[in-house]
Amino acid sequence: MSKYGLNIRESGALDFVSLGALIHRLDPGIIPFRKASHCDIHVSGGEFNCAANLADCFGLKTGIASAMVDYPIGHLIAERVRAMGVKPFYKNFKHDGVHGPNMATVYSDRGQGVRPPVVFYNRCNEAAGQLKPGDFNWSEIFSGGVRWFHSGGIFAALSPTTAEVIIEGMQAAKAAGAIVSFDLNYRAKLWNIVGGHDRAVEVLDRIVKNVDVLVGNEEDLQLGLGIPGPSVEATSKMDPVAFLSMMDNVIEKHPQVKVVATTLREVHSTNRHSWSAVAWINGHVYHAPTAELDVIDRIGGGDGYASGFFYGLLAGEEPAEAVKLGWAHGALLTTFPGDTTMATVDQVRAFAKGGSARVQR
Repeated sequence: MSKYGLNIRESGALDFVSLGALIHRLDPGIIPFRKASHCDIHVSGGEFNCAANLADCFGLKTGIASAMVDYPIGHLIAERVRAMGVKPFYKNFKHDGVHGPNMATVYSDRGQGVRPPVVFYNRCNEAAGQLKPGDFNWSEIFSGGVRWFHSGGIFAALSPTTAEVIIEGMQAAKAAGAIVSFDLNYRAKLWNIVGGHDRAVEVLDRIVKNVDVLVGNEEDLQLGLGIPGPSVEATSKMDPVAFLSMMDNVIEKHPQVKVVATTLREVHSTNRHSWSAVAWINGHVYHAPTAELDVIDRIGGGDGYASGFFYGLLAGEEPAEAVKLGWAHGALLTTFPGDTTMATVDQVRAFAKGGSARVQR
């Protein structure tokens, strides 16, 4: 499969393993939290979302390495992980009944029309932030063969030790012959608590030295990798020129990176988005079509794109088709409540081919 500049293993006991924090998201729908009387609970986490999407929609064998706490919220999360068909590899923690450690909570309403979604966190005494090198037996996890390993920038920012776990996992995955991907997901709020922007650049630089496939927009690349900003002005948020203008600088700093991918989104209102995607693959550029989306819940759309795109690469699709599969899956994901997929692979392929919303009888 050298058409991507990547040597992807043909088989393995696990197609995809991700490392990251499992969280639960409280969602009061279109009601803001200050007026909410009830909410739905979605299980999420950027890395888990990709593993869940690849298992549930695309039928791959996936796993998640994460922290798990023995208390009712942990039990709820573990049940949803099983329901999505993801194999768990947990470092287990005991809850003290008062302070934790805890499974992180994300609070996120959906907004409506001119009112955007509002997202805030409670990551106090989060179990995932306590993960450190040595907590996972990587040789055992990868013993049957693994094709792809994935992590992300939110997990990297949780504590001084989480980035070290990522590097340890990536190096073990490389030794096992896996492709390594990383979603930069730069969040200034999180990095400010653990040393600020300078530490983020230093930590992410060490991580990305191990990476083959990078996910992130021009802002992620600029802030997360400390790379100078775009040399050209994009005409709109749907124009990939600013993102693509950074590729030379990315590859100069990290020459082993073969793929860089991102979504393109223009938000007209909370419920109406223009949506596209672009990927730089081994020196060539592939651009998805533009779709006009009627959005129910935008959270997880980027992970939806990444997982569909990863599937295309793992399935040996042509590069342009892999980008379209990611774009189609990310678009479909915004039509479901929650952060993980409810789509089927047939629906994704039909939309990627230009399918319509006519009733299927």
